[in-house]
Amino acid sequence: MRLPIVAFLLALSGLPLLAEAPMTNLRIEVKNLSDKPVERAAVVVDFISGRSVAKFGKKVRTHWELRTTQEGVVKIPPIPQGKIKLLIIATGFQTFGQVYDVNEEEKTIEIKLNPPQAQYSAHQ
Repeated sequence: MRLPIVAFLLALSGLPLLAEAPMTNLRIEVKNLSDKPVERAAVVVDFISGRSVAKFGKKVRTHWELRTTQEGVVKIPPIPQGKIKLLIIATGFQTFGQVYDVNEEEKTIEIKLNPPQAQYSAHQ
């Protein structure tokens, strides 16, 4: 009678291990063309697709909105590995957006923002 109960409890203890998706600690560095940090830039990270395994009843976070520090750095909490969409908006710079494939335990992404382009009008 005890053997089936013990086997059942051992099987249940192994379930969380199966549900764990590989995670990445992501660091984003935002600089201008002169390699100076851009502070207070809005950084939006969206998890698009990848190795995220549905956790039993747990909601996996797939969207983050953060601001850079004075050093131009944002550290994202551990995210599932796969494709992410990165959007950076800063005053006085062009908006930056790109899709990245994240498949390491630690990843640093360096972004260099361009100055705004001159306005163009067809009515001049």
